[in-house]
Amino acid sequence: MQAVLEKLIHPEFQQSLAELDMLKGIEDKNGILEVKVDFLTFASPSKALLVEQIKQVSDQPVNVVDVTQQRSTQPALGGGALPSVKNVLVVGSGKGGVGKSTVALNIAAALAQEGARVGLIDADIYGPSLAPLAGIEQFGVRMNEHLLQPVEKFGLKMLSQAFFMKPGDSIVWRGPKLHGRLELFCSHTEWGELDFMVVDLPPGTGDVVLSLSQMVPIGGAVIVSTPQHVAVGIASKAIDAFGKLNVPLLGLVENMSYYSCPSCGKADNIFGHGGARTTAKEYELPFLGEIPLNSTMLEASNQGMPVVLSHPDSAPAQALRRVAQLAAGRLAVAAVAGYDAIYSNTLS
Repeated sequence: MQAVLEKLIHPEFQQSLAELDMLKGIEDKNGILEVKVDFLTFASPSKALLVEQIKQVSDQPVNVVDVTQQRSTQPALGGGALPSVKNVLVVGSGKGGVGKSTVALNIAAALAQEGARVGLIDADIYGPSLAPLAGIEQFGVRMNEHLLQPVEKFGLKMLSQAFFMKPGDSIVWRGPKLHGRLELFCSHTEWGELDFMVVDLPPGTGDVVLSLSQMVPIGGAVIVSTPQHVAVGIASKAIDAFGKLNVPLLGLVENMSYYSCPSCGKADNIFGHGGARTTAKEYELPFLGEIPLNSTMLEASNQGMPVVLSHPDSAPAQALRRVAQLAAGRLAVAAVAGYDAIYSNTLS
């Protein structure tokens, strides 16, 4: 049976399970075949398909045991900030108001739901929104041996400039101060060992994006846009900026893609539709999905919870979980097969 399983082909990598060293043990336990599998990444988009394929090739009942060890896109020799983080995933946009922070929080929460160790940095220093979205109201964070201690909630470790601001405070800083705050968050915080660090970038392509790309080995970027022509046009500038900074692009997300009625499921394209998908095609980038808009998103925000936790069966939650799976899957592809494989036809 082991020889048969080793020949199974991974649907994303187009390599066998043996070549990818995914099989970690096979044992017959009272007539039930226990197969231990390393799925290469938490939230693998191919996990369900692989489990089904493994069960189909066996003549006896199969119990697939997940023993995943997250693959890392960090350089082998390390270097830079966040050395104990295996994958740094940044979420950006060309403009504000596209729901980027909501997408970032839900990606992080979805990955944590899958068993990954996840951190979340709100790098929008001027307009931090992570705290209210996560339902956190506090001023200041704990210190331990001169290191900041991130706030923990939803199985995430989080840090935001909002934790250092009182209600109504504003930030009026030049670039060097922004760089210093990012360095504090990345190099003087006790994050511990993490599989993913999700970074919610500020809108645009300014100082923070430049500083972070110089400070941290970024595994990949997800760009969020809404369907309107103006938003998609500005998202194209973000694509260009990440290219100039040599930040790999994992794909585009179309947020508020359409209104989805919670009662009947009928779709209404109130902001247009398909602009981000078209842009992804034009730039030969993966398209990670369409996130619909409905009242569950507002309810989740008002509750201070990610919608993937508060309304897990809703259309937005399902779409956001899929975005998280695809982003994690592409990071695994990059770690195992190289970044060129992200843009192959099998991954589009």
